[in-house]
Amino acid sequence: MTEVLFILTTVFVAYVVYVIVNESKPNAKKAVQPEPQVTEQAVAKPEAVAIKVVKEKKPEVSKKTMSANTAKVTKAAVAATADKKGLKDPGTGEVATTYSNYRFTKRWIKDALVTEGLLDKVYKNNELDAEVEGKIKQAIAKLEEIEKYRP
Repeated sequence: MTEVLFILTTVFVAYVVYVIVNESKPNAKKAVQPEPQVTEQAVAKPEAVAIKVVKEKKPEVSKKTMSANTAKVTKAAVAATADKKGLKDPGTGEVATTYSNYRFTKRWIKDALVTEGLLDKVYKNNELDAEVEGKIKQAIAKLEEIEKYRP
């Protein structure tokens, strides 16, 4: 008897949920919006203007100024790459910028620390203490200096 009552209750609850979900709401806003009226406006036609083409002479650049400019560009390029912070995965090219907390550091960074010999092993979260975290921060700083991990 209780099984039959349970089945009937389940069917009734399913029917009520079905009716509520499929019921259209009378308060729902209509998606119909009035079309804006298009008005034609008089547009002034631009008149053709004669344009003179003036050829400018290029200033002669000596080799000294050229090498000085090249040095400036090189220094600017080095400064631009120094501004980029992060580690690049040499395998996939992914750049990770948040790795200050070892617990949330990506796995490939942890593996790179071990493969480069900067850490003995990949530490688990319960193995972390102040001494180990100090070693990890030093190892990450050294990893940032390695060329293949720079972004």
